[in-house]
Amino acid sequence: QVQVVESGGGLVQAGGSLRVTCVASGDAICISAMGWYRQAAGKERELVAGITSGGSTYYSDSVKGRFTAVRDFAKNTLYLQMNSLKPEDTAVYSCDALACDQNEYWGQGIQVTVSS
Repeated sequence: QVQVVESGGGLVQAGGSLRVTCVASGDAICISAMGWYRQAAGKERELVAGITSGGSTYYSDSVKGRFTAVRDFAKNTLYLQMNSLKPEDTAVYSCDALACDQNEYWGQGIQVTVSS
């Protein structure tokens, strides 16, 4: 079984920065890809950033140049550094860990609020 825990959300003013962290843990786990999703009120969930087991990184167009994802493979940890935050970045951010057996595990989600 894999547990996924996010941390680091909160309230920040527009133009500010936040870093959120996702840790996947469990006994003898094998994690393939990890990604950060977000869902704003009244909108569909979207993939914000992700890193595969081979190190390929994906960013949505809405965050390119502002957000940076870094993965610590040894620690099964995915960081998301969010700079130049905008009010439209306000959402619940959730981490997804794709195990090597293709099972997906989600964290509980954390709130990120950007005030104007």
